Amino acid sequence: MSKSLSSPPAGLRSVTRASVRDHVAEQALKLFDERGFDQTTVDDIAAAVGMSARSFFRYFPTKEDVVIGDPAPFGLMVRDSAADRPDDEPVWQVLRRAFAPVETNTSVATAAGLRTMRVMMSTASLRARNLEKHIAWAAYLEPVIVARLDGPEDGRRFRAQTMIHAALACLDVALAEWTRRDGATPVGQLLDETFATARA
Repeated sequence: MSKSLSSPPAGLRSVTRASVRDHVAEQALKLFDERGFDQTTVDDIAAAVGMSARSFFRYFPTKEDVVIGDPAPFGLMVRDSAADRPDDEPVWQVLRRAFAPVETNTSVATAAGLRTMRVMMSTASLRARNLEKHIAWAAYLEPVIVARLDGPEDGRRFRAQTMIHAALACLDVALAEWTRRDGATPVGQLLDETFATARA
């Protein structure tokens, strides 16, 4: 049986779905920021965007996913950013430059980034999800960093994990300070300062 002429192409349906998802996320983050994450229900979000709670779960498996989401896409961008660095670049510098996608995102979507950070920093369950995200990012980065270190493989993995998690801690501190300063200082500058402090 042929498709109805009124049915949108598959690509258009994907764009429409992404647009709805972005709209729901934007309105949900506003509510979280105004009322608090735990105080805002899925029913509240659904009412704000004019959909049912059941429809909300078609776009987000959990309320936490509105704020943290799938760690894979951005984590892979960070990994690729590290992998693209020159072969002779010091590992600590590779890790610093791996966060270039984060810098770009915060400069392009400053208001949304600040709102997301405020909500995450004020909610225990979201801070826990952020730790899970870091573990996923560390797994993506590990083979890139291990390949740049010398010595036995087990030792290289241990050193790589130590350096990666230290770098992720620097990222967290930089983003927290960026939020505290309400975006007045670029994330890149704060990352330079946290990495320099950690190395010292």
